[in-house]
Amino acid sequence: MIGDHTPVPTLGVKDLARAREFYEGVLGLEPGPDMPGGVSYKAGSGGLFVYESEYAGTNQATAMMLEVPDGDFDDQIADLRDKGVSFETFDLPETEWQDGVATMRMGDSSFRSVWFKDPDGNILNVGTGMG
Repeated sequence: MIGDHTPVPTLGVKDLARAREFYEGVLGLEPGPDMPGGVSYKAGSGGLFVYESEYAGTNQATAMMLEVPDGDFDDQIADLRDKGVSFETFDLPETEWQDGVATMRMGDSSFRSVWFKDPDGNILNVGTGMG
């Protein structure tokens, strides 16, 4: 069944060399084998594929989410800030924003997230407890 397999987010970029600098240098992803027109990355138990496309950055929704344990969130966000990543804010219900970090409340639980763009405008998310 299709649902038994790990999905691979696929992100279009305009300049593969510039994208590699971001995904490897800023996000710290380990590149896998180069593939025609792109590169694959391992991330946790899954991965992603980044490839050159003339449509890079045209999606105005979150293209990829990376879930981190709540205890690691602050360190991960500080590391992204140190590398020059700027966070986006949005008008979201049940959400409080502080310094680019969203805290969403759902019943007795709360989740924290940040959104940011890669060099081509793909919207990425790092969050806690979303999965």
